[in-house]
Amino acid sequence: MADYEDLVKQTDVFEKELKDKTGAIQKLFKNINNNMDKGDLKSWTRDVGSLKNSLQESESVLENMKFMVDNFEIREYIESGDFANQLISACELFGVDVKGDFPNYEMFPFRVRFDVENLDMYIDRKKVQCLRPLTFVKDVKAMQDKLLRASFDPLVFAGEIANAYDLALLKQNQGKSLVSSSGDIYLKTLYNFLTPMRRFRKDYDQQSFAFDLARLYSSDVHSMDDGRKFQFGPSRNINKCVRILDKDGREEYLATIRFFTE
Repeated sequence: MADYEDLVKQTDVFEKELKDKTGAIQKLFKNINNNMDKGDLKSWTRDVGSLKNSLQESESVLENMKFMVDNFEIREYIESGDFANQLISACELFGVDVKGDFPNYEMFPFRVRFDVENLDMYIDRKKVQCLRPLTFVKDVKAMQDKLLRASFDPLVFAGEIANAYDLALLKQNQGKSLVSSSGDIYLKTLYNFLTPMRRFRKDYDQQSFAFDLARLYSSDVHSMDDGRKFQFGPSRNINKCVRILDKDGREEYLATIRFFTE
């Protein structure tokens, strides 16, 4: 079984050696300049010979590193399933919720996709060059934490949902007598009211909507300034549901919402 962490440990030895040789090369280069300025050609000739040897030794170290990386056979590492297994293990290590199967995952609220042909990773629409599972998941965790730290007013968001809800009710009852000012409406329907144009959906996709729903769901806000309360509801049709994580990281599927007065 191939393990990227083994490759890191193996190359670390060569990287340290290369760092030491690079430091020696820089020192020799400085000496050469100083000797030329002072007119000390004897020392200059000696240091040039030492520099030449150090450069050759550095090239040898680089070749050893390249051989090790080439021998790792990255495509086989991906196609064998070792990469996917280590990605899941890294998610467990960092406490990142992951759902799906290679090459497509959801690391809430992000969509993660692997382009097998080009060996590229994508977080939502952004391409990232990272084939080390530990680093990739660590970066995802940092992005999740950054989102959680972002300011969010659940009451304001609930108000925006309520406005979309009222519009949906009007459209639903168009040409009919309004029997009730409440009722269950699918959250995905309200998302379309919140983002009526394609460019809006690009800036605020369904995963961002799901993340805001998760924060509202986990908040202490359950009623509006106008006195109405709201309640989420489920559905047996999974395609109608929005998957979220609650404040304890547990998976929940929300399908509908209704606003009502008691």
